[in-house]
This record gives sequence, C-alpha cells and structure tokens, in this order.
Amino acid sequence: MNVTLPNEKAIKKKQMIIYVLIILFCVISIIIAFYVQFYARIDFGKMLGISANQEGGFGNKTQEQILDLETNFDKIFTNNIENDNGENDAKKIDANNNLVYTKYEKKEIKQNSYDLEIRIPTINIDNEIISKYNEEIEETYARNALNVLNSQNRNIIFTVEYTANVYNGILSLIIRSNLKEGSNAQRVIIQTYNYDLRNNKEISLEEVLAIEHLDKENVQNRIKTKIEEEQKRADELNKLGYTIYTRDVQNDMYKIENTQEFYLTNDTLYIIYPYGNESETSETDLIVL
Repeated sequence: MNVTLPNEKAIKKKQMIIYVLIILFCVISIIIAFYVQFYARIDFGKMLGISANQEGGFGNKTQEQILDLETNFDKIFTNNIENDNGENDAKKIDANNNLVYTKYEKKEIKQNSYDLEIRIPTINIDNEIISKYNEEIEETYARNALNVLNSQNRNIIFTVEYTANVYNGILSLIIRSNLKEGSNAQRVIIQTYNYDLRNNKEISLEEVLAIEHLDKENVQNRIKTKIEEEQKRADELNKLGYTIYTRDVQNDMYKIENTQEFYLTNDTLYIIYPYGNESETSETDLIVL
C-alpha cells in the first residue's frame, strides 16, 4: 500500500505562519495592556475609527450649542466639585472632604472701602505637584483678599469663585476672580489646574486632545479663527472710539502647546485666553469644544 506523507516544507510553512500570528497577537496584547495600565483611557471604537460622532460631545457641538455654552459660561462657577464619586479617596489628605473644597470663605462689605465675596478652593491630594498648586492659589487669591480687607476708602469690589470636575481620571479646576477698584478698569483673572489622577502628574492640553481623539490641527484652526474674529470686532469698536483690548493674533501664546488655561467637563472642553492674567482687563476669549 502506498502512503503519501505530508509535504515537510508545507508543514513548516503553516507552522511558521501560526507562530507569527501568535507572536503578533502577543505583541498587540502587551501593547494594549501597557496602554491600559498606564493610561486606562483606551477606547477601541475610537481607535478603530468606528465610534459614532455623538452630537454635543467633544468636538461635535453645533454652533447653537457652542453659543449656549459661551453665553452660560458664568454659570459653571458653582464653588463645588462634580463627579467626585470616591474613586480617588485614597489620595486625599483629609478623608472627610472632597478632592476640591472651599478652604477660605468670606463675605464682607465696608462702606466706601470694599465689597468682598470670596471662596478660595484647595485641592485635597497629598502630592508635591498639588502642594505647589495650592501654594499658588493661596498666594494669588488669599493675598489679594487680605490687601482688599486692609484697604481704606478705595471702593474695591473683589470676588473669587471656582468649580471643579473629575472626568476620565482627570481632575480639572478653574478659578476666576474679579477685581474692580474705583474708576479703574475691571480685571478678571482665570487660572486652571489640570491633574492626571491615574498617573499622578500634570496634564497638558495637547495630551487631553490626544485622549479625546481631537485633531490638533483642526483645534488650532478653531483657535485661530476665534481670535481673529474677536480682534476684528475689537478693531471695529476701537474705530468708534471705544478702548478695547488688542490681540496679537500672531502671538505664540495661541499655540496649543503654549496654552495653559483650559477646563474639562464630561462632554465639553473650554480653552481659555484670559488677558486679565497679565493685563488690567476683563477681556477673555473662550473656545468651546
């Protein structure tokens, strides 16, 4: 009886293909495991390009939704934190308080001298980076409040308010102060603090865009368009005799990698250019994604 043996070369070729596929699968698994371990924000639908673009989500808002969010920006300052669901309790210094809470609160009016209403927050996390944040917050806002309380006959209005949110492992805090002294121009200072709770580090706008799969070039163009529109409006008002803050649309401050102030919520990213941080003005540009 003749027996036909399998072709040895064919067997080796099949085995080689199987080995390659197994190795490839293992490599992909390791990469995914590494990503999940260190970032834990992987979205396979987005990664494969099959996620539906939900209207109203990051980067997919209608002009009507954007206008509504810009108009109601003042309303986000609730002096509280949203979505602090206990997942990060182990990081807290004070277990009885939220991740962000009001540390200093005062409301006082002194006739002809000042009208003061402040709520100054602190971040309740035991970390060197956070300690620096808290020092900066106290230095900026508590010192100004003390100066106001020590003032006499200057007719100062000074307010401090904040809001915070935890989304996708990112703690985002925004603080806004208003200072009006006599006939001087009103000054608005806005500072934000964005911290990666999973990796215990500061997180940049560029990193947030990557996490949410927002195209950097597209976002940069939206920033550019917004700043140019606001400067055009300022030019028109200046021609009419009004004194309006002038923007340098070519300034590198508008580059995403240089943008410091942004606030992240569950479905909205606010990119903020508060000119009062450096100048005596209340002018602020807001880009909503």
